[in-house]
Amino acid sequence: MVRILAVADEVDEHILDSDLKQLNANLVVACGDLPFDYLEALVTLANVPLLYVPGNHDPDLSRRAQSVSPEDVIKPFSFRREEFEPPGPKGCTNIDGRVTEAAGLRLAGLGGSIRYREGPNQYTQTQMGRRALVLSTRARLASIVARRSKTERHLDVLLTHAPPLGVGDDDDDPCHQGFAAFHDLVNRLNPRVLLHGHIHPYGRPTEELHIDETRVINTVGHQLIDV
Repeated sequence: MVRILAVADEVDEHILDSDLKQLNANLVVACGDLPFDYLEALVTLANVPLLYVPGNHDPDLSRRAQSVSPEDVIKPFSFRREEFEPPGPKGCTNIDGRVTEAAGLRLAGLGGSIRYREGPNQYTQTQMGRRALVLSTRARLASIVARRSKTERHLDVLLTHAPPLGVGDDDDDPCHQGFAAFHDLVNRLNPRVLLHGHIHPYGRPTEELHIDETRVINTVGHQLIDV
């Protein structure tokens, strides 16, 4: 059994003030819209891997080509260290659109919310459908490779920012609508648990939901989940 500390959207100072090791988390996952310095503090104090996906309030984390200045042409071997460092919080791993393994689990991630204004990490239903299809293909290829090496197992955790459409989202608020494509993704990959953020409970207790056998858990603030 693996214990996951899942966080999203709201900074919980109590976690930083307490001894994270007492939570016995083997892995930290973040479902978006959290300050990078908060994630860096968590990964430092917990001393376990931290995987995350970006939320709609996070910056664009896709790597952009660096512009070339005249000085770079004159000094072709000069570089700035930050040009070679991945964007995002230091010591943490962005799994948006990726399949990876950590703490003995196989995880996949899709960040972002429904598009409601201009800005990064926002997608239409059609755009997220394409992203989900790509992720599904990558997960299936990873499964084929694992089968050949006799280490095959199903996906354990699907990490998203927004929830699935109609499962823990807010039908009355267009900004907090979920994605229809997540239903098909769950059916294809059959993860044990889908962890998301984006939907603030505002002090109300959150209910664990399900899509077939997959647990769907809102992690705004923080949640401890055993997988």
